Amino acid sequence: MAKKRRRPRRKRKTTKKKRPQSNNFSGFILIIVIVTLLVGTIWGINYITQPRYSQSNVSQQHQKFINQILPASLRAQREYKILPSITIAQAILESNWGQSQLSAQYHNLFGVKATANQPSVELSTTEFTNGKAENVTGRFRVYASWDESIEAHAKLLANGTDWNNLQYQDVVRAANYQDAARALSTGGYATDPAYADKVIAIIEKYHLNQYDHQEGQR
Repeated sequence: MAKKRRRPRRKRKTTKKKRPQSNNFSGFILIIVIVTLLVGTIWGINYITQPRYSQSNVSQQHQKFINQILPASLRAQREYKILPSITIAQAILESNWGQSQLSAQYHNLFGVKATANQPSVELSTTEFTNGKAENVTGRFRVYASWDESIEAHAKLLANGTDWNNLQYQDVVRAANYQDAARALSTGGYATDPAYADKVIAIIEKYHLNQYDHQEGQR
């Protein structure tokens, strides 16, 4: 009888399971985060409760204007106790971010009127009579620079007017920008009945109150 040939056994292919590679990059990032938090704890920084001031509402052009007048605004706080947020917000409102003719050509940021023997220019402006807006021609003070305009504005609020040297004392004594803005209106700084609300809205939109604490507590 013929012998049956045995078929050669096929070798089974064994596939090694690939071990998942560790994500070295993620681990590196995690280490950085942990170290950062530890350093923050050592230096007393609370990343959860620390106030952060978003600049998302501030364009580069607007931030440039704020940066230009910020040093003089901080000096006004040191010397005359005027909150920088009030100074900056009024300058924004009155000068349209330094773009008005009065501010761009004559460096008058706050629409300050001129008295006798002061450098002045006559320009058209809007004033409110009994709550109604009307265009009038006014004689406005001319300054050599924005810094000079800011200092004159601070002196006016601190020292008052010729007829009432306490006219704006509530602005100076205000503990926060809301009270200071309302004191501007009650003190008769502007004829616009919505003036205080406009100043407050600008401060809150652009987070200008962050600058009120750069010179320490009042």
